[in-house]
Amino acid sequence: MRLLALLAAALLLTLCAPASTALSPDPAFRQQQLRFERVRAAYHLHQTSVHQLLRRNGIRPERLELFVRAFKVGRRVEVWGREQNAGQFVLLRTYRLAGTSGTLGPKRRSGDRQIPEGFYHIDRFNPDSEYHLSLGLDYPNAADRRHAGPDPGGDIFLHGSDVTIGCLPITDAGIRELYVLAVEARAAGQTAIAVHIFPFDMTAENLARRVGSPHLAFWQNLVSGYQHFEDSHQLPQVSVNEQGTYVVH
Repeated sequence: MRLLALLAAALLLTLCAPASTALSPDPAFRQQQLRFERVRAAYHLHQTSVHQLLRRNGIRPERLELFVRAFKVGRRVEVWGREQNAGQFVLLRTYRLAGTSGTLGPKRRSGDRQIPEGFYHIDRFNPDSEYHLSLGLDYPNAADRRHAGPDPGGDIFLHGSDVTIGCLPITDAGIRELYVLAVEARAAGQTAIAVHIFPFDMTAENLARRVGSPHLAFWQNLVSGYQHFEDSHQLPQVSVNEQGTYVVH
């Protein structure tokens, strides 16, 4: 019985960082990124204005914590920030999603052109992207792997340009500013920048309009994580159980 309990615990895979985490600054990360020409150009354009934006919102750049939220309907990417483990997130920027592909619903296989939906993190910084600059997501996560086919695909990015086959493009100008924000957060010690992707605002009204969708049960599983942030402006803790269902703690 003890072995079964341990196995069950192992299957409960944490996706989002705890609400309160001790973060260790890593200024060397910024210096490493600044070795790349496109990152230096982005800093030249945006470092001063980014720091001013943060200070206007009561955030010291060296204590920055970021959160990104994207919506397919309405085509927007929101960037929220706060001081590390200090109160509520505030909306810093909203970028237009400059291109979309696929339809509403989660990504389930390579080549389906779908933009994923669910709870993710930035896990890669690409300073020399084919699409100017890009920030990689940890797709497929545990929930995706449980429900996807044998080849769920991968390489999902927030990036520049206005074209996509499953990624989130916000134009070169948009990604330059967001990249600076993300590097600053990483240099401040935030190793896991959460990215939540939704088909639309997860309200009861919007779900009721799509009651006949084959994705309804999946979307209902996203509601508690969406609503937690709407109510508190703090990140939920999200895990995945053995059935591949998101669980909000």
